[in-house]
Amino acid sequence: MTLQEATIMPQPKKHNSAAARQAAYHQRREKERLEYLKSQGLLALPSIPTVPGYRRWRQALAHAGALLEMVASEMEQYADDRSEKWNASDRAGDFRQRIEQVTDVHDQLSDLDI
Repeated sequence: MTLQEATIMPQPKKHNSAAARQAAYHQRREKERLEYLKSQGLLALPSIPTVPGYRRWRQALAHAGALLEMVASEMEQYADDRSEKWNASDRAGDFRQRIEQVTDVHDQLSDLDI
């Protein structure tokens, strides 16, 4: 290894100033946030914070409702796959109550008018 190879060369500056570096950082963060929302199937909030995001909120609630339906369905399937002995036990009764609670939350969510 030569002396020149061992010397670490300074990298050229990407940004002309600290303000430009900060602005680039904020742009990257906002882009990542929007990509995350998009990956979750959500719309971005309006750019003006005083404008309500009703479409986004409705979409998020619909997504939550679909998740609650999935949970209730999987819980029902789990209970149905268990033995008759388990289904006759107190644990099964407690489990069925939890299924009912999930279903009740789903129904309450469906009743929201946003």
